[in-house]
Order: sequence, then C-alpha cells, then structure tokens
Amino acid sequence: MSSWFVYIIECGDGTLYTGITTDLVRRVGQHNAGRGARYTRGRLPVKLAYSEPVESRSEAQQREHAIKQLSAMAKRGLIVDSSGES
Repeated sequence: MSSWFVYIIECGDGTLYTGITTDLVRRVGQHNAGRGARYTRGRLPVKLAYSEPVESRSEAQQREHAIKQLSAMAKRGLIVDSSGES
C-alpha cells in the first residue's frame, strides 16, 4: 500500500499551492523544475511549507479539497501549527 501526502508549498511570490503526491521530494523538485502545476511555473522557486500523510489517494483528495477551501490565513495557521511555532 502506497503512502500519500497532502502538501502545501509556498511560492516565490508568497502565495500558497496545495496538492497531493506519493513522493514529496520528487514533487517539490518537479515544481521547482517548472514541470509541476501550471500555477507554480511562474512563481518559482517554491518550498515545502506543510505536509500531512494520509492512507489513500481518496483520503488525500478529500483532505486537499478541504484545505483548498480554507482562507490563506487559515492555511498559514495550519503551517505554523505544524511547525510547533507559536
């Protein structure tokens, strides 16, 4: 069974992008090489800001959708909460 991740990357212009993958390192590399999502291609470089493991692709897609419904401020709160900063 493969492990899936939901991730948020911060783009070079400060915006956030949410996606899913089975390999975080590979996927962030694809984004930075301009082979990721169309949204990130003009906003390089990107850096991984948040990730969360999930059990299945279906669960990853559901969680991705839920995160995409959050405001930018709420997404940044999720990032800060996961880093242990206050």
